[in-house]
Amino acid sequence: MDSSMSRLSSLPIALQEALRQKRLLKVIAGLANFDGVAVGRIAAAAAAGGADLLDLACDADLVRQVAQDTPGLHLCVSAVDPALFPAAVAAGAAMVEIGNFDSFYAQGRVFGAEEVLEITRATRALLPEIVLSVTVPHGLALDQQAQLAVDLAAAGADLIQTEGGTSAHPVAPGVLGLIEKAAPTLAAAHAISRAVDLPVLCASGLSEVTIPMALAAGASGVGVGSAVNRLQDDLAMVAAVRGLRQAMPLARGLAKSSLH
Repeated sequence: MDSSMSRLSSLPIALQEALRQKRLLKVIAGLANFDGVAVGRIAAAAAAGGADLLDLACDADLVRQVAQDTPGLHLCVSAVDPALFPAAVAAGAAMVEIGNFDSFYAQGRVFGAEEVLEITRATRALLPEIVLSVTVPHGLALDQQAQLAVDLAAAGADLIQTEGGTSAHPVAPGVLGLIEKAAPTLAAAHAISRAVDLPVLCASGLSEVTIPMALAAGASGVGVGSAVNRLQDDLAMVAAVRGLRQAMPLARGLAKSSLH
């Protein structure tokens, strides 16, 4: 068993099973969202709607609050500074993630392949046993994204996450617009899942329409943020998460039928 498989086997059984069945649903509260009330509402909706994982900002107090208020919901913390991770892990995070980088692009902050690799190596040195997910920046060409994924696997990443919603500029309304919005991250999931043996999480710009496409492209799970966290009504957030969850069994059925 290689070290990545060994670390993945340390995840809670429910997360291991969700990855194995290619149906992991992660709700993203936001790397820069430190509002405890807002994150608490998103966490409650994620739990009620059937999500497997909540991705939240890397803050130990926030992790403790969510873990106390939403027991049973597994937590992943996101940051780009490795030094922030150990305290959040000690507070109860099941895994850590570098990225995604969407919140930085509006500030003109761009992450290159070498910087992401450096952050990955530093994180792995700090936390040799914790499960580590790393986002591949969507600004790289697809072949460069695939190569970076290979390099990240060698540097100790256990999962690879894609992104791309911020680079998509859909022009069509309705379903076609949703597909245009997801196209960059879907393309990345297809390329990266064929370049590495690690599980791939497809994130950024996804919806109920495009989740089945992400899984068919090779992803083991999906991460969805704005489709849930931009909503102001608690019931609407729960309904959104349930809709995302319900989109996943259909995708598994399609994938299975395509093998015959």
